[in-house]
This record gives sequence, structure tokens and C-alpha cells, in this order.
Amino acid sequence: MDFLSEHQPELLPGKRKLPPVQGAIEAPHGTTIVAVTFPGGVVLAGDRRATMGNVIAQRDIEKVFPADEYSAVGIAGTAGLAVEMVKLFQLELEHFEKVEGAQLSLEGKANRLSTMIRSNLGMAMQGLAVVPLFAGYDVDREKGRIFSYDVTGGRSEEQGYAATGSGSIFARGAMKKLFRDDLSEAEATTLVVQALYDAADDDSATGGPDVARRIYPIVTVITEDGFRRLTEDEASGIARSVLERRLEQPDGPRAALL
Repeated sequence: MDFLSEHQPELLPGKRKLPPVQGAIEAPHGTTIVAVTFPGGVVLAGDRRATMGNVIAQRDIEKVFPADEYSAVGIAGTAGLAVEMVKLFQLELEHFEKVEGAQLSLEGKANRLSTMIRSNLGMAMQGLAVVPLFAGYDVDREKGRIFSYDVTGGRSEEQGYAATGSGSIFARGAMKKLFRDDLSEAEATTLVVQALYDAADDDSATGGPDVARRIYPIVTVITEDGFRRLTEDEASGIARSVLERRLEQPDGPRAALL
């Protein structure tokens, strides 16, 4: 990123020139991303819908990406810019590890992502904002951590759980009533799917589990063993169990995952 800034700054996502704005710029937007910590790690998940205005632009978009072995990024906001930013972020972390012979600390990764988001402020002012959620396993503190951002690059560490995107208000409400400090990994993965279901129930831009098309939320787990994305069978199993419970409790569990 520093090299491009010096030699060809116009190639950076936040430095590209845009035509004069003639109203709102229509571009696909990613929506809801959620994260929750549990003893031993953190879970990061996202729905699969991208919207463009009131239209569904894509039903199976990828919104959660590994940043490196022990961290991941979930994207919300303008999808094209967000994916490009994540790829550049992945490259920077890999380059740092090769040059220094050691991984950047989780705090350092969070700070670097903050700088990249701040560089996109010009586009954000024109409606092309990128607001990711960053989560990872801190090998020094031996626990999972979550970082949220605003469009200016402001960084905040979240305790327990966090959400971003258009359905974040509803997802956060669901996590607030279900979260416990002693969640198991299985309970944490079920919790994030419950939260995404509640977000989809109240936010039209968030996509719920689509059984007919076999499109299920992306659920990732980061522990001391590294980053792992749940297989389609694992994700579909959790989603189907949530759907079955909703047949009896349409508004979801009230105080526990049982």
C-alpha cells in the first residue's frame, strides 16, 4: 500500500477519480456481518445477500474472508471496494510476515485495516462506504477478539459480540439476549446463525438461509488451531436446525440456545 501510494496512488481504492455525482451511485452492497467470542476463540459469520437499491443484486455473495492464519474480515458496504480492500489487506499481512519473519500482532492488524478504511473516506462521502468487521485469535492473550470500524477508520474493540451492516441492529439484539461468557464452539456457531435469521426477519437487505437454493450463511471459526470455515454440510445442518426450531418459536429462543 505504501509502495502504491508513492508510485501510482491512483490504483488505490480510495484514490480513484469518480465522475461528477448525479444523484446516488448504484452499486452492490453487502449487508449483515456478525461475530461472537467464546472461550478458546471467535466466530465470524455473514449472510449471502448483496443488494442494489431495492433489488437483490446477488444471492450468494462471499462476505467473510481469511486475512491470515489467525484472523478474518467480514465485509459490509460497497461490495466491489470491500473485496478489493480485503485482498490488499491480505497481501500486506503476507508481505509483512515474509519480510519480518513473524506475524503482525492482532492489534497491529486491526490498526492497519483502520488506516486502509480511512483512505477510502473520499469514496465514502459519495456513498461508497466500506465498514468491515475484523476478528481473530490473539496468540499472545490466548483469546478471540473483535474489532468494529466506522467510515472514518475509527476502531473499537467489542466485548463478547458485534454486528455491522444494515441488519446489525436486529442481529445485535438477538445476540444480546443469547450471549453467555461460557458458550461452547457449537453454541457460538448456532448463535450467529440465530442472529442472522433475526436480522433477515426484520431487514429486507439481509438474506436468511435459502433452503430451496441451498444457500446458507458463511460461518468461520478462529481458534489457536487457526482459521476454519464450516463446510456446507455443517452450515446447512445448523441452519436447518434453526429453521426447525422457528416452526415452534417463530421469534426465536428468548434466553438460551436450547
